[in-house]
Amino acid sequence: MNEVVNFLSENPVLYLATIGRDGKPKVRPFQFMLEKEGKLFFCTSNQKEVYKEIKLNPYVEFSTTNQNNVWIRISGRIKFSNDLEVKTTIIEHNPLVKSIYKTPDNPIFEIFYLDDAKAVIADFSGQPPKQYNL
Repeated sequence: MNEVVNFLSENPVLYLATIGRDGKPKVRPFQFMLEKEGKLFFCTSNQKEVYKEIKLNPYVEFSTTNQNNVWIRISGRIKFSNDLEVKTTIIEHNPLVKSIYKTPDNPIFEIFYLDDAKAVIADFSGQPPKQYNL
Protein backbone atom coordinates (compact mmCIF):
# COMPACT_ATOMS: atom_id res chain seq x y z
CA MET A 1 0.00 0.00 0.00
CA ASN A 2 2.82 2.42 0.82
CA GLU A 3 4.29 2.15 -2.67
CA VAL A 4 0.87 2.89 -4.21
CA VAL A 5 0.20 5.89 -1.94
CA ASN A 6 3.71 7.26 -2.54
CA PHE A 7 3.26 6.94 -6.31
CA LEU A 8 -0.10 8.73 -6.15
CA SER A 9 1.24 11.44 -3.86
CA GLU A 10 4.11 12.11 -6.25
CA ASN A 11 1.81 11.97 -9.30
CA PRO A 12 -1.56 13.19 -8.01
CA VAL A 13 -3.25 13.83 -11.36
CA LEU A 14 -4.71 10.57 -12.63
CA TYR A 15 -7.06 9.76 -15.46
CA LEU A 16 -10.38 8.21 -14.51
CA ALA A 17 -12.05 5.84 -16.96
CA THR A 18 -15.80 5.32 -16.63
CA ILE A 19 -18.63 4.04 -18.77
CA GLY A 20 -20.75 7.01 -19.85
CA ARG A 21 -24.50 7.01 -19.60
CA ASP A 22 -24.43 6.60 -23.37
CA GLY A 23 -22.58 3.29 -22.93
CA LYS A 24 -19.32 4.68 -24.32
CA PRO A 25 -16.03 5.02 -22.44
CA LYS A 26 -15.17 8.38 -20.88
CA VAL A 27 -11.78 9.47 -19.51
CA ARG A 28 -10.99 12.63 -17.59
CA PRO A 29 -8.34 13.94 -15.18
CA PHE A 30 -8.90 13.55 -11.45
CA GLN A 31 -6.77 14.30 -8.41
CA PHE A 32 -5.81 11.85 -5.70
CA MET A 33 -6.82 13.43 -2.40
CA LEU A 34 -5.61 11.17 0.41
CA GLU A 35 -5.36 7.72 1.91
CA LYS A 36 -7.11 6.92 5.17
CA GLU A 37 -7.33 3.49 6.78
CA GLY A 38 -6.29 1.80 3.55
CA LYS A 39 -8.82 3.67 1.41
CA LEU A 40 -7.83 5.91 -1.51
CA PHE A 41 -10.06 9.00 -1.51
CA PHE A 42 -11.11 11.27 -4.37
CA CYS A 43 -13.81 13.93 -4.68
CA THR A 44 -16.26 15.41 -7.16
CA SER A 45 -19.49 17.37 -7.40
CA ASN A 46 -22.83 15.61 -7.45
CA GLN A 47 -23.78 18.06 -10.20
CA LYS A 48 -21.26 16.64 -12.69
CA GLU A 49 -21.85 14.05 -15.38
CA VAL A 50 -19.08 11.87 -13.91
CA TYR A 51 -21.08 11.60 -10.67
CA LYS A 52 -24.11 10.34 -12.59
CA GLU A 53 -21.92 7.88 -14.49
CA ILE A 54 -20.34 6.36 -11.40
CA LYS A 55 -23.68 6.16 -9.59
CA LEU A 56 -24.98 4.15 -12.55
CA ASN A 57 -21.85 2.01 -12.92
CA PRO A 58 -19.45 2.26 -9.95
CA TYR A 59 -16.68 0.12 -11.48
CA VAL A 60 -13.84 2.37 -12.65
CA GLU A 61 -10.16 2.45 -13.38
CA PHE A 62 -7.59 5.19 -12.73
CA SER A 63 -4.22 5.45 -14.44
CA THR A 64 -1.24 7.80 -14.49
CA THR A 65 2.45 7.75 -15.26
CA ASN A 66 5.56 9.45 -13.94
CA GLN A 67 8.53 11.05 -15.72
CA ASN A 68 10.41 7.73 -15.66
CA ASN A 69 7.72 5.96 -17.73
CA VAL A 70 6.46 4.01 -14.73
CA TRP A 71 2.70 3.80 -14.62
CA ILE A 72 -0.02 2.73 -12.25
CA ARG A 73 -3.48 1.37 -12.90
CA ILE A 74 -5.98 1.15 -10.05
CA SER A 75 -9.37 -0.46 -10.45
CA GLY A 76 -12.22 -0.96 -8.05
CA ARG A 77 -15.77 -0.15 -7.10
CA ILE A 78 -16.57 3.38 -6.00
CA LYS A 79 -18.16 3.81 -2.59
CA PHE A 80 -19.36 7.23 -1.53
CA SER A 81 -18.72 8.47 2.00
CA ASN A 82 -20.10 11.26 4.17
CA ASP A 83 -17.06 11.23 6.48
CA LEU A 84 -16.89 14.89 7.54
CA GLU A 85 -13.36 14.42 8.89
CA VAL A 86 -12.10 13.29 5.47
CA LYS A 87 -14.00 16.11 3.74
CA THR A 88 -12.45 18.62 6.15
CA THR A 89 -8.95 17.27 5.57
CA ILE A 90 -9.41 17.47 1.80
CA ILE A 91 -10.73 21.05 1.95
CA GLU A 92 -7.90 22.12 4.29
CA HIS A 93 -5.13 20.57 2.19
CA ASN A 94 -6.27 21.32 -1.35
CA PRO A 95 -6.68 25.00 -2.29
CA LEU A 96 -8.41 24.14 -5.58
CA VAL A 97 -11.04 21.99 -3.87
CA LYS A 98 -11.51 24.66 -1.19
CA SER A 99 -12.01 27.33 -3.87
CA ILE A 100 -14.75 25.23 -5.46
CA TYR A 101 -16.64 23.84 -2.45
CA LYS A 102 -15.67 26.34 0.31
CA THR A 103 -16.78 24.13 3.24
CA PRO A 104 -16.85 20.40 3.97
CA ASP A 105 -20.61 20.46 4.45
CA ASN A 106 -21.32 21.85 0.98
CA PRO A 107 -24.23 19.70 -0.28
CA ILE A 108 -22.70 19.20 -3.75
CA PHE A 109 -19.28 18.12 -2.38
CA GLU A 110 -18.94 14.34 -2.65
CA ILE A 111 -16.06 12.14 -1.57
CA PHE A 112 -15.50 8.55 -2.56
CA TYR A 113 -13.00 5.76 -2.23
CA LEU A 114 -12.28 2.57 -4.11
CA ASP A 115 -13.55 -0.62 -2.55
CA ASP A 116 -11.96 -3.97 -3.37
CA ALA A 117 -9.26 -2.03 -5.20
CA LYS A 118 -6.40 -3.55 -7.13
CA ALA A 119 -3.32 -1.69 -8.29
CA VAL A 120 -0.63 -2.55 -10.80
CA ILE A 121 2.64 -0.63 -11.10
CA ALA A 122 4.56 -1.39 -14.28
CA ASP A 123 7.26 -0.05 -16.60
CA PHE A 124 9.10 -0.94 -19.78
CA SER A 125 11.97 -2.73 -18.00
CA GLY A 126 10.73 -6.21 -18.86
CA GLN A 127 10.31 -6.98 -15.15
CA PRO A 128 6.90 -8.32 -14.09
CA PRO A 129 4.44 -5.67 -12.91
CA LYS A 130 3.94 -5.24 -9.16
CA GLN A 131 0.40 -6.08 -8.11
CA TYR A 132 -1.42 -4.96 -4.97
CA ASN A 133 -4.77 -5.77 -3.41
CA LEU A 134 -5.79 -2.64 -1.54
